[in-house]
Amino acid sequence: MIGGYMGKFLWVDLGSNKITEEKIDLSLMRNFIGGYGIASKIIYERQKKGIDPLGEENILGILAGPLTGTSLPVVSRYTVVGKSPLTGLW
Repeated sequence: MIGGYMGKFLWVDLGSNKITEEKIDLSLMRNFIGGYGIASKIIYERQKKGIDPLGEENILGILAGPLTGTSLPVVSRYTVVGKSPLTGLW
């Protein structure tokens, strides 16, 4: 795998207590670099328009970047993303 990526997403549905694994496509990792880039792609494609930021349909993502686990001192270890209740934006 590439850097800090482990080759899969873990989807946790808190409403149904269901956990599923999904393999990450290599082209996604190459085209959308870092946890922030991948998260923006996922939220853009999968989150419904106009959802409540505090509702159960909102996606809250915690993603690692490609340099996580390396010895570089200025690398973000993870990124947390989602739709903000304050602004209504991502």
